[in-house]
Amino acid sequence: MSAAQSDAKPKRPICPSCSKPARVCLCSRIRTRNLDNSISVTILQHSLERNHPLNSTRIAKLGLKNLNVVTVFEVDFEARFEIRLLEPGLGLIGPESSGFDQVREKGITQKAGFEVKGDGKCQDEKNRDLIDENENPCEKLDKGSHVDAINGGGVVINATMLKYGVVSHLSHIWKVDTHGKKPNFEHIVTSTMAKEALRGGFVVKKLGRKKLEGNMELELEESEEFEIKVPQGSVLLFPSQNAIGVDELKSMHFEVKNLIVLDGTWSKAGRVYNENPWLKLLPHLRLDLDRMSLYSEIRSQPKVGCA
Repeated sequence: MSAAQSDAKPKRPICPSCSKPARVCLCSRIRTRNLDNSISVTILQHSLERNHPLNSTRIAKLGLKNLNVVTVFEVDFEARFEIRLLEPGLGLIGPESSGFDQVREKGITQKAGFEVKGDGKCQDEKNRDLIDENENPCEKLDKGSHVDAINGGGVVINATMLKYGVVSHLSHIWKVDTHGKKPNFEHIVTSTMAKEALRGGFVVKKLGRKKLEGNMELELEESEEFEIKVPQGSVLLFPSQNAIGVDELKSMHFEVKNLIVLDGTWSKAGRVYNENPWLKLLPHLRLDLDRMSLYSEIRSQPKVGCA
């Protein structure tokens, strides 16, 4: 057995910086290291890509200074998302709309356009008439679509995600028309108030939930997976059906300040996208190319715009 080990070929030397074989090391080809890029880059990296030999995130770390890498795991059993605004005063209606602190001090729960008092009555902000909540427009809102300023901690969107991108619960503070369908993140961006509020930036916290091993009862263990700051001017580089090109983005006078990129094979990137529905709150950017990129020489490129 020792003879067999001695006859085995030694592993080829690997560059510790770019993780490529020494003979094809990329470090010397990176002319400018730690480039102080004016547009920040946030990479959502699939957890199985961290140790992949073709890991391009390592190259990005060598070349870019203004870079944030977040490891994203697939939903094991269930995940919960909490979203808070970077500018809490945006997107609220009524006299308490200047911020969550004022709402918290008054000890009320506010819905979009209404105040729900402690006695269960709902007060219309326009005519200030107190009406029973079960007999006025408040009942048309999702039961969770309010800000509990005492217990909510400034959370404006709360969602629970199951495996494979299934949203089991979604609540938010804005009044939107779902047309009788189950609420989803696409409905939120139909609200002008929601879009204005989210445009100012937000923070996303993901809490993963797993079943406790060896426990016959349904008991879940919850732990924080990540907390991401999504600043104003963020866009997602992803060729979805609603994605727009660079020229169209410029015509909208949208100043890109932060580019979010998904790192993984196309199947892995698709799972990251589906299991992180908050990405649908962002403008989607696609690459409009006259020809297929050289990426197809390394991995399969499903269509034009995927590079």
